[in-house]
Amino acid sequence: MTSLILPTSDGGTREYRLQSAPSWPKPTAPLTSRRAYAAAHVIPEVTADNTPGAPARLDWEATLAYRHELWSYGLGVADAMDTAQRGMGLDWAATQQLIKRSGAEAASVVASGNAATTGKSVRDLVSCGAGTDQLDLGSLLPGPDGIQAVLNAYLEQIAVVSEAGPKVILMASRALAKVASGPDDYLHVYATLLAEVDQPVILHWLGTMFDPALAGYWGSDDVAQATETFLGLIREHADKVDGVKVSLLDASHEVALRASLPEGVRLYTGDDFNYPELIHGDDNSHSDALLGIFAAIYPAASAALQSYDAGDADKARAILDSTRALGKHIFSAPTFYYKTGIAFMSWLNGRQPGFQMVGGLHSGRSVIHLAQTFELADQAGLLKDPALAAFRMSDYLRINGVGV
Repeated sequence: MTSLILPTSDGGTREYRLQSAPSWPKPTAPLTSRRAYAAAHVIPEVTADNTPGAPARLDWEATLAYRHELWSYGLGVADAMDTAQRGMGLDWAATQQLIKRSGAEAASVVASGNAATTGKSVRDLVSCGAGTDQLDLGSLLPGPDGIQAVLNAYLEQIAVVSEAGPKVILMASRALAKVASGPDDYLHVYATLLAEVDQPVILHWLGTMFDPALAGYWGSDDVAQATETFLGLIREHADKVDGVKVSLLDASHEVALRASLPEGVRLYTGDDFNYPELIHGDDNSHSDALLGIFAAIYPAASAALQSYDAGDADKARAILDSTRALGKHIFSAPTFYYKTGIAFMSWLNGRQPGFQMVGGLHSGRSVIHLAQTFELADQAGLLKDPALAAFRMSDYLRINGVGV
């Protein structure tokens, strides 16, 4: 059994023995009981200037291979989202390339006839974020000119996503949060955008724990008031809304919102703490999924969804529950650094050559935090090759002075 020395929070070390890796089955048919997108991260060139403020240079082979890995487990990919470091290192120039390349790769999967994705469209396989991050926030002022600038930016990005083929996700906008004076400005912007799109989109509501710049979204700091504005928009434009992606980390709010949505509008949970019970659902309904944590736990997530398809809900829930501790740790405060844990697990599992992130975000978590990530990933059966993971973890600890 593979073992290594891990650091402890009191400054000491201890021996840790890894468990044997389970075999997570890939689906032999498309997943049907839940619709699920894993929000995928991006992998930079290891020799690029991966420092804060530097333009993003991606390792396209590794980045796109990660998406193919997710598709092979029957999951859709949510791309160019906050997990891909939108507004946190991934600039608009690189984002456009990511959207176009992901759309093209999804089209190749559709054409391949893979058993896990048979009958799926490009829009089923990949949804991409359209936002306003090409704008300079410092130059935006509240009022009609600022609102128009936000609209123009959204429309530019919607056109890029639509032309590439993925489903559009209307991302929450820092620029709109800055220039909007109240709920009416949000309703005007989103109603205008929904009138322009030719196919239903996903609306994205991201909480301040993920991005503090989104405070007061939908025109109020009061979640109940913001929810009424949000629901009013959806009810008026239900034919243009495929679903809503809500990341407020509040399970009771999500269940109530889910019950209030018009028929045919899905709720894609973005709750990386409470996803097991939300996906499992109750006697009335369940949430679908659009989750960053699914990019880290995708073999287990796929196995759980396969169990739901097979009618074994208890097994499915048990699998999801077995990943909860890892999810809560990766998304612990400050939550916006969760991407570091996603990339770290990708590196441990051999999906990228180095533990690097654009914008220097690989420095966003401590050695102790990442050591706990390693241990929890092992306990959840999510280290594909324990020997490789232990080797890489030992190297990481050694260069960071642990045990030296």
